[in-house]
Amino acid sequence: MVKGRLGSVFALCLLGTPVAGVPAASAADVVTDYAARAVAIGVEKQLPNARLTRGLAMVHAAMFEAVNAIDRRYQPYKLELVADKGASREAAAATAAHDVLVSLFPDEKSKLEQALQASLAKIEGDGKTKGIELGKRAAAGMIALRTDDGSNIQESYRPFTKAGVYVHTAVPIESTSGMIKPWTMEKGSQFRPQPPPALDSEIWTRDVNEIRELGSINSKTRTQEQTEIGRFWFLTGPRTYTPLVQQVAETKKMDLVDCARLYALVSMATSDAFIAVFDAKYAYNFWRPITAIRNADLSSNPATPREASWTPLGMTPPHPEYPCAHCITAAAVAEVLKRTAGDDLGELTLTSAGVTRKWKRVEDYSNEVAMARIYAGFHYRFSAEAANSMGRKIGEQAVTTQLLSTAAPKTARQ
Repeated sequence: MVKGRLGSVFALCLLGTPVAGVPAASAADVVTDYAARAVAIGVEKQLPNARLTRGLAMVHAAMFEAVNAIDRRYQPYKLELVADKGASREAAAATAAHDVLVSLFPDEKSKLEQALQASLAKIEGDGKTKGIELGKRAAAGMIALRTDDGSNIQESYRPFTKAGVYVHTAVPIESTSGMIKPWTMEKGSQFRPQPPPALDSEIWTRDVNEIRELGSINSKTRTQEQTEIGRFWFLTGPRTYTPLVQQVAETKKMDLVDCARLYALVSMATSDAFIAVFDAKYAYNFWRPITAIRNADLSSNPATPREASWTPLGMTPPHPEYPCAHCITAAAVAEVLKRTAGDDLGELTLTSAGVTRKWKRVEDYSNEVAMARIYAGFHYRFSAEAANSMGRKIGEQAVTTQLLSTAAPKTARQ
């Protein structure tokens, strides 16, 4: 059974402050321990989300492959490992996670080695040695699998300008993330949505005027709760959903294998979600609300007047607008959680900057994320809707094609 909570790991291991949404406790299951450790390192190093989620997927896929090989309950992802039934699952999982993390963050080797020794100190017997050996093979296999996967492509974004004319010198982030090799998708563009609406269309007119009113820093129509929601979700990336995965694993009293599978599925789906969304963002290169509203006269749409000083509630993320990255990951997480753990997940909670949000259903969580990006002035409604659809498809594909029960037929795509 999963024990402990992510907050203690964040507080004691790396960051010095608890992770959003989860109170601290004195112990942590090996999967959730290393989940928190991996997220904490990535956040501390300010990794872009696509690179961070790629690393998390490597960690969790390796842990799953290791523990599942001991008692083949599910079909493996890619590694056909042979394991002794007496091998320690805990030793295998901890070693697999440790070795992957050291390969990703060699400068953290000393801290990671201390953490591994603390995990292994609790294990006795011959199974410990066998588990360590299995974990090393799982990590080595996963590292080899993701070598040359496009995650190290050199950024080369070219600003649009004319010779001699100044443009804003900040380079957009994640411009090559759509080129990373996916985990469950055939390619980054597999779920690429249709282009954004034309600038003289009814949908564009409706949605740009909606965000003009709801997303402005000085909005007269946004309620206090909507403002709170918009600001709450300035927090992005794995810190926003890892605590929810933890809560679901605890609510369902998952054992080590099932917990490892859940984290692996979520991690692969969210990594694919970031790959898919940045593929689409840079394919369409669509303007953000702050650009569109301040330049509305360029669209030749009399129903969307220019507002020269319009400013959003928050600081607009530095990459193209369409579709919404935060929305696609939340939708993918919600779909994986619902399909693996069912609808009865109890109350999910997340705390950030002293504010706690609660949801009875995972759909309520993902829908709130979508609305938050409108309240924040970052994304149009059509962009959130397109991203939600993409995220659900990615989550569904992960659960229905990967890590299936050994009683289920193996699909051709695996």
